[in-house]
Amino acid sequence: MTTQAKSNIYVTGFSGTGKTTVSMELARLLNRRYVDLDDEITNAAGKAIQEIFADEGEARFREIESQALRNISLAGDQVVSTGGGIVTDSDNRSIMDSTGFVVCLEASPETIYSRLEAQRPDEPGVARPMLDSEDPLERIRSLKSQRQVHYTTAHCTVDTDGLTPVQVAEKIVVAWNMRNSQPNANKDAQDSDLASIVRTSQGDYPIWVGWGILDELGERIQRTLSPGTAYIISDEHVSRHARRAQLAMEAVGIPTHIFMMPPGEQHKTLETVQHVYAWLADRKAERGHLIVAVGGGVVGDLAGLVAATYLRGMPFAQVPTSLLAMMDAAIGGKVAVDLPQGKNLVGAFYQPKFVLSDVSTLQTLPKRELTSGWAEAIKHGLILDPELLDSFERDREDILSLQPDVATDIIRRSVAIKANIVSQDERETLGIRILLNYGHTLGHAIEAASGYGNFLHGEAVSIGMMGSAYIGNAMGMMSDDEVERQRAVLESYGLPLTCGEINIEAINNAMLSDKKTAGRAIRWVLLDGIGNATTRNDIPAEKVQEIIRKLTAD
Repeated sequence: MTTQAKSNIYVTGFSGTGKTTVSMELARLLNRRYVDLDDEITNAAGKAIQEIFADEGEARFREIESQALRNISLAGDQVVSTGGGIVTDSDNRSIMDSTGFVVCLEASPETIYSRLEAQRPDEPGVARPMLDSEDPLERIRSLKSQRQVHYTTAHCTVDTDGLTPVQVAEKIVVAWNMRNSQPNANKDAQDSDLASIVRTSQGDYPIWVGWGILDELGERIQRTLSPGTAYIISDEHVSRHARRAQLAMEAVGIPTHIFMMPPGEQHKTLETVQHVYAWLADRKAERGHLIVAVGGGVVGDLAGLVAATYLRGMPFAQVPTSLLAMMDAAIGGKVAVDLPQGKNLVGAFYQPKFVLSDVSTLQTLPKRELTSGWAEAIKHGLILDPELLDSFERDREDILSLQPDVATDIIRRSVAIKANIVSQDERETLGIRILLNYGHTLGHAIEAASGYGNFLHGEAVSIGMMGSAYIGNAMGMMSDDEVERQRAVLESYGLPLTCGEINIEAINNAMLSDKKTAGRAIRWVLLDGIGNATTRNDIPAEKVQEIIRKLTAD
């Protein structure tokens, strides 16, 4: 394939996100040929798209669409506006990925609905079947959620809410220029430990996952930052790792202090935050100094909130030492502490400057805690990456024994999935990041109903994933074989599949308090087959109760 053929820009996204107008503006700004894939399809078929659907069906339309895309991809230096459903075909995604830069335009379902409604009287010949349903807004939410997992594979995502087509096109130009200005110059891109680069409104940052890389912490800080002083926040359970981090930073001339907080969720409070504030004030911490969280999710959450608020914001880095923190808590910038009334009620979105995960530190974890962490990693394979799930099944013994190369690779691949989703939906406004919550609605409810004492988070998520699989099966979304495959892989990693006798009313009350609940309707994250996460809010209550009884049976 020629270099020229790799220079296309493909603009994807759901109907109503502005693909056509943005693509035309983008082509104008870059002085490129503009191609509307729908026009190419119409020309090839000799009839309008709605006629193809009516006369030959959607399957035939998708065949014509794929062939048109293959023909277009042979040329280069084009801006191609695609149809909203093109991403549902894996071959289409491969063609776009290998021949250009894929941009996904996003918008809230409410914005999409208002745009499509506004277009309807002006474009009477354009088919808008989703607006002809009894509840068009819910139809948009449902169809968008089915495709969302594929939209996350784009190289760049732009939220179009509140922006003009010109403003959106200008954002894409910036992303395109950044991609081409440093194709090989960025040292991070050549770093074998680099799992992903997270792209956020607060800046981009690397996630490194490697074996034995904690001792390189100081060198990596020097590569990305120039802090005069560093402040490690850690807990007594991982003091040895905190000391290693301190020595690594002081070895390159960065004076480093350590604050050891008591371990445990019960100390993730504003009272502990006040102690850290006083400690920083006594040491005359400055806005340009660096806070480094070394520990599990509790440490990372609290240290991140301190960094976000002390002196109105200090840079901070995450050095997670638990598997759950590596997989989840350290990525995405969600920092918070608890109140007596509930978990994580005081917090912020505050992104780290980098995340460094030394897989060798997991050797010091208690077996149960390590096992719990695998639930989040397996979840990433279930929702988005069947090949990752294959690896969990094939390499189970090496993974569980933390064989360095295999364990590091599987964690690096899993981390990249969450990093990519966070990059697409930093503040959980676009309906993408919710896909990471597979198993969490029931899991969180089980944690709460059992008083946060019986199950570790990953254990509860494992049970929640089984409940979600049973719901998906009942709704015709997952086959019996797929449910059994999920059950087998979770069980093979020592994760629980049921929770035993727990008060069902307490589980129901906890689910209704879930952040994914609106108007007392739970927005479930389910699998439409392995590797295809989607959301549904039309699950019959009696079916949910049947599944809960199944999970709580002895």
